[in-house]
Amino acid sequence: MGERGEQTRRSFLAAAAALPLSALIHGCRGAPSSDAEGALDLPEVSAPPPPVPGAARHAGARLVYYAESVGIGAAIDRVLARRFALDTGAVVDVVLRPRDATETYAGYQRLFQARSADVDILSLDVVWPGIFAPHLLDLGEALGGLAATHLEAAIRNDTVEGRLVAMPYFTDFGMLYHRTDLLQKYGFVAAPATWDELESMARRIQEGERARSRSFAGFVWQGKAYEGLTCNALEWIHSHGGGTILEGREPTVENPRAARALARFHRFVGTISPIGVTGYEEEDARNVFQGGNAAFMRNWPYAYAAGNMKGSSIEGRFDVAPLPREPGHESSATLGGWTLGVSRYSRFPDAAIDFVGYLCSPEVQRFRALVGGYIPTIPAVQRDPDVARVLPFLERVRGSTLIARPSSQAGARYNEVSIAFYQGVSKALYGTDPEEALSQIARRIRRSLR
Repeated sequence: MGERGEQTRRSFLAAAAALPLSALIHGCRGAPSSDAEGALDLPEVSAPPPPVPGAARHAGARLVYYAESVGIGAAIDRVLARRFALDTGAVVDVVLRPRDATETYAGYQRLFQARSADVDILSLDVVWPGIFAPHLLDLGEALGGLAATHLEAAIRNDTVEGRLVAMPYFTDFGMLYHRTDLLQKYGFVAAPATWDELESMARRIQEGERARSRSFAGFVWQGKAYEGLTCNALEWIHSHGGGTILEGREPTVENPRAARALARFHRFVGTISPIGVTGYEEEDARNVFQGGNAAFMRNWPYAYAAGNMKGSSIEGRFDVAPLPREPGHESSATLGGWTLGVSRYSRFPDAAIDFVGYLCSPEVQRFRALVGGYIPTIPAVQRDPDVARVLPFLERVRGSTLIARPSSQAGARYNEVSIAFYQGVSKALYGTDPEEALSQIARRIRRSLR
């Protein structure tokens, strides 16, 4: 891949990783028509796509795939659609969804409300399968064997009331970024494994670096009251042994370990983290860290490529590790990414399911990792030597436990559950007693799920 192609890949990673976190369920616009596709400057994919494993014949089928719309992803999907048509006889029209996930969601709502057969295969944010499950086919019988090779957490996320309603396409997860040059400068030999270690190391580095920059921060993260705070706080609580947000339909947040996690991060605000961190999204944290003004950062994998871009002030001076944990508990990383589902109103369900099986196959996952930098959801593909070379951080965060947001449990009420959770966490960050904040969260969730 040349320099221009590499820049395209990095730009794609930055945009793609942000999309799952913009999925606030508001706004209203229908799906775009394919007429708009010609206006997009899609990069060229010169690598040959893999063949369709055990291709079934679907001559006469014509599918509409509502696909990735950013950078190299759109080009890859078109190449794969052409290969599928060549091997199976099924024509696949790749229609690019809006870049804004909110608009995509609104388009899906309109399609499903009309029981429209206009779209066969849909790209879905990981928190959408539970919401749209009634309108998606069960893929378990046809793709259950393939599903067993994917990350367990991803398949669990895509399974709603025993039905496999989507298949993982690519993944994201939280990671701890750390400045390797500053760890060495202050005598630390490794990234922090526990939250206490992070607090101690961040405080020491911050005190030393404040002589250079008064705005230097020990640790930056996503503290704004939005979906990103749900992802962050889920990691805090789970890594403290406080469980997840829901068990079935019952909130699990009212416990001392969850309260301890929130109290810790309230203490971070204004000490090792800036006062303004309670307004940070992903790019706010990345800009501080990539500008050389933070020792540690919690963020998604996209920031790895962005930080190592030519001209970055921290190029070659940082690395990643699993997020810290409390002693005796697990390092926890919230699952992000996108999945693929088949509309139950499709005129060609068998061909559509086969196309999803092709896109989610190990051969295609490897192809997309090498050509586009997408993180595979099949562990065996993640360990492929060529994939490991392109995505070197995967090995270093392998010890993290992936945790899914409770979209499959909450179903259509997930947005209400998430809002109740992140608004309550935000109150705790601003000083509300953690136990009271968690009690308020639990009451609001129970009301939402009645």
